[in-house]
Amino acid sequence: MSQYFQAGEDVLWNPATAVARLFTDTAEALARLVDRPSGLGPMVEDECRIDVPVFAAFVDVLVRRYARSNHDVLKALMEGFTGTAIVLAERAGAVVPALTEMPDDPGVRRLVEVSRRFAGIAR
Repeated sequence: MSQYFQAGEDVLWNPATAVARLFTDTAEALARLVDRPSGLGPMVEDECRIDVPVFAAFVDVLVRRYARSNHDVLKALMEGFTGTAIVLAERAGAVVPALTEMPDDPGVRRLVEVSRRFAGIAR
């Protein structure tokens, strides 16, 4: 079984059900952390609709939080989700401002590296 993450009619990602559940649950936890909506709709049947502008703003806040944090455990917990979220935002055609505004920040560079690695496997 798998789930579909969609922006309009475009399928951005089609992970296994367990991976999709973990991703949406992590989004909820991180949304509480940063006090922002994630932009991910509920999983209905096998589809999750993404509100692209809200999702891009959420990802931007996460990238900035990650970049300014000096807490290694927090960064480790955020890294996989945020790297995957960057891939989805880019596939949706969204801009994540922190990626272009802070390209030399070591944290931003790390997340870009993670997202590039995930881009080939997050299909």
